[in-house]
Order: sequence, then C-alpha cells, then structure tokens
Amino acid sequence: MLRKIYYLLSPSQRLVARRLAFLPVDIMESLTGKRKKNIPPRGMIFTGAGDFVKAGARFLSFFQKYGGLMPHHRVLDVGSGIGRMALPLTTFLSDTGSYEGFDIVKTGVEWCQKNITAKHPNFHFKLIALKNDLYSSEGGEAAEFRFPYEDEEFDFVFLTSVFTHMVPSETSNYMKEISRVLKPGGKCLATFFVFDHQLTTSPRQKSSFEFPVDHGYYKLMDPRVTSANVAFKYEYIEKKLARDNNLLIKKFVPGYWQGFAENKDIDFQDMLIFEKP
Repeated sequence: MLRKIYYLLSPSQRLVARRLAFLPVDIMESLTGKRKKNIPPRGMIFTGAGDFVKAGARFLSFFQKYGGLMPHHRVLDVGSGIGRMALPLTTFLSDTGSYEGFDIVKTGVEWCQKNITAKHPNFHFKLIALKNDLYSSEGGEAAEFRFPYEDEEFDFVFLTSVFTHMVPSETSNYMKEISRVLKPGGKCLATFFVFDHQLTTSPRQKSSFEFPVDHGYYKLMDPRVTSANVAFKYEYIEKKLARDNNLLIKKFVPGYWQGFAENKDIDFQDMLIFEKP
C-alpha cells in the first residue's frame, strides 16, 4: 500500500516525502553524533534500501569477485546516486585508478561533489538532466543520451538498480553506450530483475515481488509509473542488449527477490556480468 501511494507522487514530491519521513531520525542522529562521518542523512538517500554502508561494501566485493575490478582501473558508475558505491571505492582504487559517476538527481550529485570529490580528486560526478518518471520530470530522453566520455575509456562499468527503472528503448541505448566506452576486455556489472531465467537451484520460497503488467519481453510492476520497477526476459537481455551491442554475458547471479535466502554472495536484484571482446 505504501509503495502504491509513493508512486502516486511526482518525482520531486517523492524526494520531499522521504526527507520529511526521516527528518526526526536525521535530527536525532546529528545531535547525538550517531551518523557515521561522510555518510549522507537518511532522508537524502534516494537509492536502495537497507544499510547504506553495508550495501556499498557488499557491492565492492561483487565488483572484485564477479567483475574482476582492480585498484588501477578506470571505473564508470552509471547512476551514481548519493555515493553509496563511490564511498567504498575511495579506499579501494589506487592513485592510478579513477572514478567517473553521473546521475539525474541534483541533490545526490552535489552531495558527492562536496563530500567525495573534495577529498578524492580522482573521483568526479556529473549531473545529467534526463527524464525518468520515478526520479526526474525534466531533461532529455535516456533513449537518446550519449555518455559524456570517450570511446574505450573504461576498464569497468557498473549499474546498480538502474536497468530496473528503465524501459527497453532506454536500456538498449545505455548498453550501446556501455559497449562504446568499455575497453576491449572490459567488463560491466549490472543489476536486473530477470523474470524467466532457468535457475540452477530452486528458490526457498515464492517471490512476493510481482510484475503484473506483461509486455512479453518485459514486465512492469505498476502501469502508472513505467519506471517504478521493470523486469526483463533473459533472451531479450542476451540477444538485444548484449549480443547486438558486441557484449557477451559471462555470468548470471540470481538475486534473493526470486525467493532465495539472503547470503553474502548475492543481492536483492539479479546481477549480470558482461564483457566486451
């Protein structure tokens, strides 16, 4: 019920609603000093659920284990949010490594510039004005957006909970751009909801996460907010998103949204690792 009410709000109203909902907690943590240093107030965190610090640390382990991330790599964070993934990378990437991130939410980009770039000059954040009916009402079309980076510039690209908020025309363009900016041999780790992949082990229980709006090769959770939560068919990802953009799927890691028990090797969403030959 709360999720449906949340989706009825405009993108700007959702950000305000979150700030207000967490205001008492943020004030208390500020007064008592309980909020960890360099961590944004809870009301400003608009990406992902759960523990902010633990989630970043967990994904850093995924980047290394599944994506082969190394300290000297040049890294691109597509949908950098408010630094949940960037912060743990500040202690992992070496002086010869570097990070670029972009996002469509101004408050997140500005917080990262002030609190991360100011201390780590090899970390850069860009604000990109793009429309998304979950996060932004203004800007250009993601389906036509060209990443502001050179060809074959990055060793590693990652997207956490980005394609789960994009429709096919947008995901297709982003995968084309990812292939363009990746170096040969470079890898991309992206999270998805994949609704039809043959799982090697059976889930412990039936998933409570449902996508009732069926468009064949993709499904939506809510018809009123097309970018709220989007699930894709594996064949579409393999053929249209990967193969058509000169990328290979190297690994599929199912998420516990499918009904699996939580453990250190998986996340809520499914993970796919792509490689550019």
